[in-house]
Amino acid sequence: MVTIRLSRGGSKKRPFYHIVVTDSRNRRDGRYLERLGYFNPVTRSENETRLSVKQDRVDHWVKLGAQTSDRVAKLLKDQATAA
Repeated sequence: MVTIRLSRGGSKKRPFYHIVVTDSRNRRDGRYLERLGYFNPVTRSENETRLSVKQDRVDHWVKLGAQTSDRVAKLLKDQATAA
């Protein structure tokens, strides 16, 4: 099954997540099909972007049958209500 989920990056105690499309059997930080955006939970200033997503590509993958993880679904919902 294809899922849209977070892949962790960044350094110790400073997480940074990429929103990726991957096969659910792959490791969390392993191979992915496409990178759709990023999520930075520890922004230091107002100028830094906390969440950036290519919404048209998310819609494309969901239309093809990709499932979103719980956290990604919440992030997408929060972004839609904020916009």
